[in-house]
Amino acid sequence: MSSEITIRAARAEDAEAMADIYRPYVLTGTETFETVPPPPASFADKIAHCAAKGWPFLVACAGDEVVGYAYATQFRDRDAYRYACENSIYVRQGQHGRGIGRQLLAALLDAAEKAGFRQMIAVISGVGPASPALHATQGFTEAGRMRSVGRKHDRWLDTLYMQRALGPGDTTPPDA
Repeated sequence: MSSEITIRAARAEDAEAMADIYRPYVLTGTETFETVPPPPASFADKIAHCAAKGWPFLVACAGDEVVGYAYATQFRDRDAYRYACENSIYVRQGQHGRGIGRQLLAALLDAAEKAGFRQMIAVISGVGPASPALHATQGFTEAGRMRSVGRKHDRWLDTLYMQRALGPGDTTPPDA
């Protein structure tokens, strides 16, 4: 496997690799509150949905292998939320510690700003140390915590909210 990591826009043919990356997080982790791994088709649908909305969906590749992915979607469906996005980042098991998450998040921040978002929110499930640390390195700060809102693997789990402004954030109106 190549040691060089490249970041590019996700394509429908990446969906199977994404499903493979996500599956262990669903089955054995607490980083997601999903309990049934979604099929590759759901990833292809999400890629198409993000593309149609102009929202970023990126993959990290080591050579030809997809080793991580990240995307940003509008934080909530109502129109007033249109300038706030929520991010998701997953790195293939065994590939942690190579800076893949950091590179994906940096690229995602840039792409989300270019897509018109002014705030990015990380909704971190299970609250292990890795994701909050990653987000802190990119300027995210804690915005809130919901205690014991999820239950998985016979444990109550918290959700941590971290937030970071994109571009001018809330210092100017979006059309300025």
